[in-house]
Amino acid sequence: MTDDDGHPAIDLSNRQASPLDEEDLIALATVTLLGEGVGRAELSLSFVEEGEITDLHLRYMGEPGPTDVLSFPQDDDEDGDGVRVLGDVVIAPAVAARNNLDDPDAEVRLLLVHGILHLLGYDHQRESERAAMWARQERYSGVMLP
Repeated sequence: MTDDDGHPAIDLSNRQASPLDEEDLIALATVTLLGEGVGRAELSLSFVEEGEITDLHLRYMGEPGPTDVLSFPQDDDEDGDGVRVLGDVVIAPAVAARNNLDDPDAEVRLLLVHGILHLLGYDHQRESERAAMWARQERYSGVMLP
């Protein structure tokens, strides 16, 4: 459920060993959602070990091996109280760290925003979609892509 001022409710589950600034990640998720005009919403964030995301990647995407982030949108738009149930973003920080050895925390921030944008309907299959999504990722995460 959201709080009284209409901010999103963020549920964070940390099931992995890498250090995380959970408060900073919740704040980033909140800023991203509010920046996209989403206030009354619920979002689940899970930070998992490589083995767990490998299993999820195979089960839900049909692709073997680990990935860095997965997004699972909910089927229902609202929970009955006018609160939009967005879904789940699952991130494997150990996998993410291999993408950016110099700043693994920046990579986790980027993937968090990336996963949220997918839940909000953004995609990057076509160049025009990719440019719009990448611009938003950079704006919210502060991380520029090469």
